[in-house]
Amino acid sequence: MTKRILVVEDNDLNRKLFCDVLRANGFEVEPVADGDKVLQTARDTSPDLIIMDIQLGGVSGVDLIEAAKRDRRLSAIPVLAVTAFAAKGDEERIRAAGAEGYLSKPVSIGPFMNAVKALV
Repeated sequence: MTKRILVVEDNDLNRKLFCDVLRANGFEVEPVADGDKVLQTARDTSPDLIIMDIQLGGVSGVDLIEAAKRDRRLSAIPVLAVTAFAAKGDEERIRAAGAEGYLSKPVSIGPFMNAVKALV
């Protein structure tokens, strides 16, 4: 069965890149640009992985990760945080929120796909 990945990214170019790479690697993709729609879209589509941008307009990706991990329908879905936050302590803070994986931008395709495959 094809694995479904929810791609949460408010930057159009990054979202398209992530989705294109994932589709080229055989994944089904559900893109989301609006942070306010993330949790409901995840409930509606039951993805096998959530790729979460941390800096979203209007809502924090960290808050969304924490909310997903508190939701009994979403808590088991692994989260790969992809973020421009790369300061000391950021990875620990994001993992403490519940993210199973962490990549800092700019993202290279090889490490990105390795991280995705490790989580699905």
